[in-house]
Amino acid sequence: MLRFFFVLSLVATSSVSTSAQAQSSSVQTAVDENFLALETVVAEAGVTPIASIDHARLAKAEGVEMPASRVLIFSDPEINTPILEETVRAGLDLPFRVLSFDQDGSPQIAYTDSQFLKVRHGLTDASSLSAFQSKMLEVLNDLDATPAPTNGLFADYGIIELRSQLSVPEAVERLRTAVMGQDDTVWFGEIDFATEASQLGVELPDAVLLLFGGPAPGGVAMADFPAIGLDAFCQKLLVYANEEGGSVVIFNDIAALAELHYGSSAEPHHGLNKRLTATFQNAIE
Repeated sequence: MLRFFFVLSLVATSSVSTSAQAQSSSVQTAVDENFLALETVVAEAGVTPIASIDHARLAKAEGVEMPASRVLIFSDPEINTPILEETVRAGLDLPFRVLSFDQDGSPQIAYTDSQFLKVRHGLTDASSLSAFQSKMLEVLNDLDATPAPTNGLFADYGIIELRSQLSVPEAVERLRTAVMGQDDTVWFGEIDFATEASQLGVELPDAVLLLFGGPAPGGVAMADFPAIGLDAFCQKLLVYANEEGGSVVIFNDIAALAELHYGSSAEPHHGLNKRLTATFQNAIE
């Protein structure tokens, strides 16, 4: 009798496992389809693709399981530049970002909207914010998407800041070397906002955005918090000229963004914050 019950238990467990795998596969397919739709519109919208990151597949290749999650980063210097003219720190949340992801078995799309930029960076130029929002909505088209939460957001929320006597080019070079010296990190690219602005006839302080990430530690941090793939992963490191000389380095507080999206954070978020801060600080000293 006990043996028969054990066999039934195995059958039931196998059935649940198969069902869960099928659901996971179905959600992954939906996440992929939404992402491909975004890529298609971006290609037609006159904006420049910067990075296409498949968090879950990159993490899986490193032995870490997490929900399906893919972020698309794309740019339009004509839209970025007026925002950066008001405050160069807004470059931390530029350019455009859209996340297609699995939240508790449901495919969702999240994006950073103009209200998020306005609140976090104290922007007041209605024209530049409207241009940003209009282009984002054009790309989203008819997709059912939700903007990043702003409830609880305030000026400079979740921004970690470091200062250095190094110039922006020197700091960027040292940071790039430090980041790529870590064997679990992937480089996704960089954007020189000042150079892009100069091509439009606008002078900005030196400002460079570095994009990179660690698939394994990122996958662990996102496992129960996939929506932070919109803000915190890949890592975005903005280096800009300090008016008083040297440079300022700002980046996202992963725990703070987890709390913004989910109302809580976890140890991996705090651990990554410590690791990143130490790495960046050592590089620019």
